Order: sequence, then structure tokens, then C-alpha cells
Amino acid sequence: MTTIISDDELFMYAERAKGKVVVLTGGANGIGKDVALAFSKHGAKVVIGDLDVAGAEAVVSTITTDGGKAAAIKCNVTSWDDQLSLFEFAFDKYGAVDIVIPNAGITENERGVCLGNLKVVDGKPVAPKLATLEVNLMAVFYTVHLGMHYIKRNRAPDSWKAIVMMGSVASWQGVTIAPQYTASKHGVLGFMRALDPIVAEENIRIAVINPWFADTSILELDMRLVLAGIPLTPVPRIAGAVFRAATDPDAATSGCPWMLPDDGPVIRVEKESLHAGVYEMLNVRI
Repeated sequence: MTTIISDDELFMYAERAKGKVVVLTGGANGIGKDVALAFSKHGAKVVIGDLDVAGAEAVVSTITTDGGKAAAIKCNVTSWDDQLSLFEFAFDKYGAVDIVIPNAGITENERGVCLGNLKVVDGKPVAPKLATLEVNLMAVFYTVHLGMHYIKRNRAPDSWKAIVMMGSVASWQGVTIAPQYTASKHGVLGFMRALDPIVAEENIRIAVINPWFADTSILELDMRLVLAGIPLTPVPRIAGAVFRAATDPDAATSGCPWMLPDDGPVIRVEKESLHAGVYEMLNVRI
């Protein structure tokens, strides 16, 4: 079961973002930049953590020039201490953390890992670089772990909170030339599903956004050549999906994957669909 969400509906609960504190990794450019601008446009306070300090500060400048509130801090998401500093910075500045978006991500950092193309030194294979897994999955664990801690601090009893992760179409399908990326995005989807019943007890929304390829800096030249002539997912629509997934007041939509499989509208996959087919058999057998 799926629900199509039009572009007009992505911001139908925009008033719920007003005054909320958003902590966002990877907000200096690409999807993260559009997410930051979307939330600030509707009254949220945005805190960006990114290695690209100049880019992050440029986004902050755009927001504050337009009358919004935002701040940025240098953050290597693979560093626990850097992420801790990000959340401390956000909490000290605005007194709360309401919406957490672990958006930072990279593409396959070393082509050929697990494809038999091992580097050999002195006749022995060398350990592969696993930065893609570290940034796209392990760092997400850090962000969510810290996010849940700071979300609970200084929390009003009736306030709502949200965690929105960035998956991919590669969360659902194998990308042969990018096994690390595929594994990381499958992991993000599984992480969201595992956390859903846990965060529901805390009145925290959770979701994962799964876009097709988009025109961002993560899309390298070789993939651009492969995708030549194929429509890409519009970045503003991806940002809108993040916004809607965070602000939707319907508890039944928490824990849902949100799909953008092409250049068409957003599709919300209802949780019932995750209990059909082979999943139904597994639920019975396990």
C-alpha cells in the first residue's frame, strides 16, 4: 500500500516547524542545503554540522539575511567527539533539539571493494578503505544516538520530535558497482525499521527518505555518463519529503519509508506493505 504525496502537500503542515530546532549534518550543499533552507523558511532554527565550513556558513548567511535563525559548526561525522560538539553547540545556542537529520553522505569511496579488485602489496591483499560505510552508516548511528539523548533533554511533555534519515533507492536494490553504498543504505533502512517501535514510545517520529539519483556533488562523472538522458530526482522535492516526513502529525505515518524513485511525486510506503509478501512469511516463522 502506498500514498502519493504531491509537491503542494509536502509543506501542508509547515506551521508545525515554527520554532523547532533542527540539527542537520551535511547541510552545506546539495540536499542538505535545500533541507536547511526549507525548514528555516518556515520558522525553524537550523544548526548545520559539516566539514565544508565555508559552505555551511554561506547557508547560514542566506538564512539570517532572510530573517531566519541558523548556526554552523565544523563537524566530521565519523568523529564521535565532533558530533557531540555539534549537539552541545545546538543545545547551548537554542536550548533544545527537536528534529534530527543525519544527511551527510558520500558515494562509493573505493571502486572495486568486494569485486575482486584487491590492492596487493608484497604479495598480500591490503585492507580496503571503508569510508562509505563509516560516513553513510556508522556516522548515522552516532547522529541518531546523540539525537535521541538531546531530544529528551529539556523536553516539554506534549512536544513532538522527529528523526529523518537519508536512504536511497539503493536501500531497496543492489547497485553492483557500489556495494559499500548499497550496504550502507540498506543498513539505514533497517536501522529505521528497528528503531520505529522504540521511538514511538517516546513520541518521536522517524522516517527514511529514499531518492533516486539527484543532481548533487555526490554524483560523480562516471555515474553522470551512465545516467545521461535519464531524469533525476529534483533536489527541492527530496528536501520537501524530508520536511513532510518530519512534520506530518499522523502517528500512523511514522516509521514509513518515503520513496522518490524517479522525477515524479513522492510516494509514502505504508508500514502495512512492509508486512506483505516474504515479510509476512518471516513474521510468521520468526
